[in-house]
Amino acid sequence: MNEQKAFPGNGGEHYVPYEERTGEESVVYFTRDLSKEGLRRIFERVGANMEGRVGIKLHTGEQNGPNIIPRPWVEELIQKDIPQASIVETNTYYEGDRYTTEQHRKTLEVNGWTFCPVDIMDEDGTVFLPVKGGKWFTEMSMGKNILNYDSLLVLTHFKGHQVGGFGGSNKNIGIGCADGRVGKAMIHTTPGSDDMWDIQKEEFMERMTESAKAVVDHFGEHITFVNVLRNMSVSCDCEGTAAMPVVTPNIGIVASLDILAADQASVDLVYALNPGDHSDLVERMETRHGLRQLTYMKELGMGNDRYRLIDIDHEDALISPKEAVKDVKPFAKEQ
Repeated sequence: MNEQKAFPGNGGEHYVPYEERTGEESVVYFTRDLSKEGLRRIFERVGANMEGRVGIKLHTGEQNGPNIIPRPWVEELIQKDIPQASIVETNTYYEGDRYTTEQHRKTLEVNGWTFCPVDIMDEDGTVFLPVKGGKWFTEMSMGKNILNYDSLLVLTHFKGHQVGGFGGSNKNIGIGCADGRVGKAMIHTTPGSDDMWDIQKEEFMERMTESAKAVVDHFGEHITFVNVLRNMSVSCDCEGTAAMPVVTPNIGIVASLDILAADQASVDLVYALNPGDHSDLVERMETRHGLRQLTYMKELGMGNDRYRLIDIDHEDALISPKEAVKDVKPFAKEQ
């Protein structure tokens, strides 16, 4: 914990248009192909740095959750491209289907995550990873088994979030690698508070982002980010079958070696939709001040909020988010 008095930034309810951003540009790949083939094709563009023992951090969901990344997509990716990989997760801070390791393993079985090893990283204890340049933390408590991996694929179902506004790569590792009892409490709860969710808005975004930075720094050049913009409820996958109905159209998949560029491009694609299509998800982002995730990642030097969006469906054409979503169709539940 950082003992100096810290104060949260502001502006988490304000979307910064591309033309108002400054700095270098990163590369973000994009496909409209929401399928196991599309996932494999886009992973090929960013997967060369996956060496040694590979962990795949994804949200495996509460029991029978309707919106998680389809299991067959992940199964084919692992079997054909990274056969020695393990899915990695941690237990939850709240009491539910994944609160204890025993409950978590039962939920993994119910949801079909049985085709490869699944490492619940805090099953055997915790480890502190340094937070470089943070104002809330100097270190973050993680599941100890994170130390067993040489590379990390952050495979994220992009969606809304009750507290974070949206859940992208930053939330996936910032919350998802912090252990269920100590690390997640450091992010969510003021010590001594009776309300386990009392930290919200900009302060929550900053704490979560500092946790994510510890993970990004730990893996260095051997971490990559893939966001799947499909079944984007305003609710997180942690709400399972209680999640709000999906109304935002499916968009596609983005991938980058830059965590900020991946999440920024995902947010930009949502904002580029027609207002009637994006209003619910944008409202969730802005009312929770979730856009502070992006500006704080930039302040911490975690990446670039400017990028070149490469359309891998059309010979690597350089496109804008508006061009990427021009043909999206209203959301319809898959049969």
